[in-house]
Amino acid sequence: MQIGAVFPQNEIGADAGAVRAFAEAADALGYRHLLAYDHVLGADTTVHPGWSGPYDLEDTFHEPFVLFSWLAAKTTLEFATAILVGPQRQTALVAKQAAELDILSGGERLRLGLGIGWNRVEYQALGQTFSDRAARLEEQVVVLRRLWTEPSVTFSGAFHTIEGAGIAPLPITRPIPVWLGAMAPAALRRVGRIADGWFPQVRPGGGLEEALEVIAGAAVEVGRDPGTIGMEGQVLWTPDDPDRLAHHADRWRRSGASHLALNTMGAVAGAEDGPDGSKSGSVVDGHIALLGAAAEVLIGA
Repeated sequence: MQIGAVFPQNEIGADAGAVRAFAEAADALGYRHLLAYDHVLGADTTVHPGWSGPYDLEDTFHEPFVLFSWLAAKTTLEFATAILVGPQRQTALVAKQAAELDILSGGERLRLGLGIGWNRVEYQALGQTFSDRAARLEEQVVVLRRLWTEPSVTFSGAFHTIEGAGIAPLPITRPIPVWLGAMAPAALRRVGRIADGWFPQVRPGGGLEEALEVIAGAAVEVGRDPGTIGMEGQVLWTPDDPDRLAHHADRWRRSGASHLALNTMGAVAGAEDGPDGSKSGSVVDGHIALLGAAAEVLIGA
């Protein structure tokens, strides 16, 4: 089971030095990959009263393709988007950006995690329809794989029309692995039919086993081996309780997870007052300290 870390999108801010420090620390501590969430736009709650989404205008999000391309040159980490909201983007452009990241990072370092998202405001601003996003995502996966593996593509579908066109250069990894974030029954069946891997939204003992059965059933129906579909779990930092952290990691391992990511978001409130009233460290220093403590449990560093 490969151990990685969740990039603390909403807490690390816009300081490029902090972004680099977190990634380099994760790399040095033995974490294998960095996982990042995605949003292009946040909603202004003063304009959208009653907003109930988990993120809004105040939450920071670094753009994954640019972020990972920059960090690929500074670390040996692999990267995963979990998830990139695919249907609100132009598919050919996503194919081009992912291919470029794959090339510049030397290949075999990117898992493109896709999902349908939930933010209507974001879809509207990006000029895409919200209601058909699930069907569009399924067709996107087909188009992406063809653009990554064929020099010239001709495709006519419900949402895409390509006549004798292709991206150049093609990626080193052909095709780039496509993982899906999913929980609804129809989305789980989509994972079984077409995905290389799955980002669960449930935990072992909390619905994971039932979801895996749905995925496996859909895979078998189309002649796929469910055992070839990867799965990435997450463990939250548990303060002062390494045994609990190890227990949750072991549950994911026994459930068949191929990857596991440590999430330290929410565990660092900010700089704390030292004995003399000074600040004892920055937010990124706090996240790095937790990476180090968890590495002793998860990686044996």
